[in-house]
Amino acid sequence: MQTRWIVIAGLIAAAAATRLLPHPPNVTPIAAMALFGGAHLADRRLAFLMPLGAMLASDLVLGLHALLPVVYGAFALIVWIGTRLAGRITPVRVAAATLAGSLLFFAVTNFGVWALGGLYPRTAAGLVAAYVAAIPFFRNTLLGDAAYALLLFGGYALLERTLAAHRRTQPGRI
Repeated sequence: MQTRWIVIAGLIAAAAATRLLPHPPNVTPIAAMALFGGAHLADRRLAFLMPLGAMLASDLVLGLHALLPVVYGAFALIVWIGTRLAGRITPVRVAAATLAGSLLFFAVTNFGVWALGGLYPRTAAGLVAAYVAAIPFFRNTLLGDAAYALLLFGGYALLERTLAAHRRTQPGRI
């Protein structure tokens, strides 16, 4: 169990560290990291704390901004989606959860940009304009979320199958 926990924590930390590397806009590991933590960590506090803590650590390097509460709230909801995968992780469910997380992040953060930022008038037309302007970024978000979910969930599944120390003795999370 201890080894499994260390591997899961290491994968989350490594994913967070990739935010510090050059990458295309919106292609980050954070949503996949949130899903993965929610799906694999039985302790709910850790399921939320590890991905959000890893994100905070990288944000302290990258810089803080006014929309942080909105962004962290969206990722906390994605962790919750990950908890719904616990013990029932299949490729189809991970793909559906990844899509749901990407859509949720798009909806929540762009609403936050409209409501809290000064770029768009606080009217229905301004809200629509905020969402329309964000559509080109959604493609990268979805591709990044899918790629990192594949790496995290697929990589860990491969570890479980090949290394005896990571095989589950019973279904569920650690």
